[in-house]
Amino acid sequence: MESRKCLECNEGLIGRKDQKFCSDYCRNTFNNRLNEDVNANVRRINRILKKNRRIISELLAKNQALKQGAELAEEGFNFHYYTNIYQTQKGQTYYFCYDLGYFKIRENKYKLVEKLDFIA
Repeated sequence: MESRKCLECNEGLIGRKDQKFCSDYCRNTFNNRLNEDVNANVRRINRILKKNRRIISELLAKNQALKQGAELAEEGFNFHYYTNIYQTQKGQTYYFCYDLGYFKIRENKYKLVEKLDFIA
């Protein structure tokens, strides 16, 4: 009979035939290590999105809804990351970081907005 071993610590397994780990700790450790590269990338992107949202939120709270692109960039805003895009029937494109967003008024000038109910 073949000896089954834990995929994480190589300890012998006693129990169900399809058992792969000796404990929840070993299962969690194995899966966390397996996914750490993917999770690190997701965490990095989420940090950027949250920072973008925080910047928009702080500026809206100060009633500074019109900003130059350079001013946003100085705050640390990253225009390459957003959660969704909404295009109006008139062709205006809104970029959102969760529920807060922006759209270009003219070259290097942006209007910051809160997502409205009609923008799904």
